[in-house]
Amino acid sequence: QVQLVESGGGLAQAGGSLSVSCAASGRTFSNYVMGWFRQAPGKEREFVAAIVGTGSRTTYADSVKGRFTISRDNAKNTAYLQMISLKPEDTAVYYCAARDGALMGWDPKMYAYWGQGTQVTVSS
Repeated sequence: QVQLVESGGGLAQAGGSLSVSCAASGRTFSNYVMGWFRQAPGKEREFVAAIVGTGSRTTYADSVKGRFTISRDNAKNTAYLQMISLKPEDTAVYYCAARDGALMGWDPKMYAYWGQGTQVTVSS
């Protein structure tokens, strides 16, 4: 079992930047692939980025590639999502998620553990 708590986010103007963090507690953090997902009102939850336990590999949705960076600090049991060049369509609740193993997944069903979410709003 692992517990996840997001923080950060908030309001930014288009072209600006924000970051969100995900603090984990429970079992060994480095054993988990960490993912970031987002959900806008009226839309399904969508994949944003994922990182393997060692931090050596990452993957991104095409919509955020080159603008968002996922990272992790296993010593601090924390995953991060840094967002630059924000667009109004990035507005959503951002969730971090964790899954056992080494396979990064794009499907939310692959992740067993979820945080409560944090709001990111980008104004035009």
